[in-house]
Amino acid sequence: MNRKQAREIAETITNEQIKQMFDNAKAKITDWTKTSLVNKGMTKGIAWNILAKDFDLETKHHILGKTNMVREFGEFLPDELKPKKKEKRKFTQPTHQEPRF
Repeated sequence: MNRKQAREIAETITNEQIKQMFDNAKAKITDWTKTSLVNKGMTKGIAWNILAKDFDLETKHHILGKTNMVREFGEFLPDELKPKKKEKRKFTQPTHQEPRF
């Protein structure tokens, strides 16, 4: 997910939906040593400790923080919140004619 898509989701997502995303991520992530999407200098484990460890449902979170949360762990969002994937353009064979001499 890119930053623009994450920002659009972060503007409308609720704290309960973020909590659900974190619960899904906690259950499904097996390799916490993978490189973070938000900051290439840290791992997913460090990103978890910064963004999700003490997540409070009652706190109003800044849009930048929510954007980073969605960008890092957005693959674990409920399906209705995930951005729609664009269809890849299908390659068509070019038109060809034999050269006339």
